[in-house]
Amino acid sequence: MYEVIEINDISAEELRPYTDTSETALLRWKGTDNGIFIAESPKVINTALESGYTPISMLMERKYISKQTELLQRCGDIPVFTADKQLLTELTGYKLTQGALCAMRRRPVPPPEVILSGAERIAVLEDITNQTNIGAIFRSAAALGFDAVALTPSCSDPLFRRSVRVSMGTVFQLPWTYMRSGSPDYVSHLRELGFVTAAMALRKDTVSIRDPRLTSAEKLAVILGTEGDGLKDSTIDACDHTIKIPMAHGVDSLNVAAASAVAFWQLTKYCDN
Repeated sequence: MYEVIEINDISAEELRPYTDTSETALLRWKGTDNGIFIAESPKVINTALESGYTPISMLMERKYISKQTELLQRCGDIPVFTADKQLLTELTGYKLTQGALCAMRRRPVPPPEVILSGAERIAVLEDITNQTNIGAIFRSAAALGFDAVALTPSCSDPLFRRSVRVSMGTVFQLPWTYMRSGSPDYVSHLRELGFVTAAMALRKDTVSIRDPRLTSAEKLAVILGTEGDGLKDSTIDACDHTIKIPMAHGVDSLNVAAASAVAFWQLTKYCDN
């Protein structure tokens, strides 16, 4: 049974998961094998629980305690720290979404071979560090029928709080992994796993995302780069295709999260192309 604990000292050691401003520090959390992460809002916390993640503690605004008894019971024997909204904002440095945060144990990240072997449509993210974009891409990939997400090591962590929140918990539902090597070697690895590789980039030799060679591919990896710089030239050169979204009114590109949604919709195997 969970234990509700009133917060009297915001500097208390047990509250550190919610006050530590460096999320990378959570990756090395004492007493854990793989670190911890913070899930925000009851909906996202429930999704994490359904996906098998283990809660350590919870931070919840006092007025929500009586409204979230079912969620709290699902978390089992954990401390639930509580206070009013003003004190929790002072403690965390931001306003809580629907008044709840949960510290949860990370799980080991499976290797690419495990995650990608049975996938037919995957998104590959190269050096994307914006947490909002990471979360939005995960949400689009999950909603539009992609099977998995692979990230290069320089990408922002999908389990950072903002990415988790923006994804609405789909980072827990969609399998993901890190590619082991940098560009262009990881493209070769994808090809070894049977994927046709398609780099989203602005080049003269691009093909439309409507191209039948893409839509008919048995296994397709759509590779997206960071805003501004885009994909590395070596990555683009190593791919089977360079692809683009046809546009009007002289617009040359979209935000990477918006572009991913358009591409995923067109290239999924679960819609009429």
